Amino acid sequence: MENRVVAITGGGTGIGAAVAGRYASDGATVFVLGRRREQLAKVAAETGAHPIVCDASEPADAQRAVAEILDRFGRLDVLVANAGGHGLSSVTGTDDQEWELALRSNLSSAFVSCRAALPSLVESEGQVVIVSSLAGLFAGPNVAGYTVAKHALIGLTRSIARDYGPSGVRANAVCPGWVRTPMGDGMMDQLAATAELSGGREEAYQRATAEIPLRRPADPAEIAAIVKFLGSPESSYITGAVLVADGGAHAVDLPTLAFERAGL
Repeated sequence: MENRVVAITGGGTGIGAAVAGRYASDGATVFVLGRRREQLAKVAAETGAHPIVCDASEPADAQRAVAEILDRFGRLDVLVANAGGHGLSSVTGTDDQEWELALRSNLSSAFVSCRAALPSLVESEGQVVIVSSLAGLFAGPNVAGYTVAKHALIGLTRSIARDYGPSGVRANAVCPGWVRTPMGDGMMDQLAATAELSGGREEAYQRATAEIPLRRPADPAEIAAIVKFLGSPESSYITGAVLVADGGAHAVDLPTLAFERAGL
């Protein structure tokens, strides 16, 4: 990855921060983009990445970020569209403001940043890696806005792959399951409180992953390794793909769980 320039939206925490560390350790020049200056500064200090405070869903901010990268290093080779969150309620429980925020945080942030970066990625024959979610393939309870937006990210990935593949640009999506991130921790804390789990967050993670084959959540570094693979020459003939990293959850046949629990 030496001499390659990587931009990561949502780079100040969780998966984005882990991706920054992985690319930096492999020799890339890394830019972390996000709205929270202190978190970006922390990641920059830990990884050597360059922070850019911006809102990836704002066209002017996205264009400014790309322009700064080009001004400083003259190229952009990889965009990791990782920003996301919000949309954690049912359809009838989602008001107009929350719906707009869910789409803006998860979908518009990826679309706008990809649109700003693609001219440079065409020049470098670069890669786009979009971080969707297992919610991009299945629906969890009471996460309508998040689920809709994460599904749409797969469509965005395939559209970029189809339209820009002839120019040498590759685009792929990653769909993680449960990952030990601040967002995941927050949801586990909520589960622990609601279910009155004496073991707190750890017991909540155990309960949430009890039915998946690997029986555990992912570490952010594990997802970062997948993102780095897709955004590197090692995956040179992969584009338009959706790589699921969920510990095997998508391979489980839900109607047979009752038989497993019965020991059959």
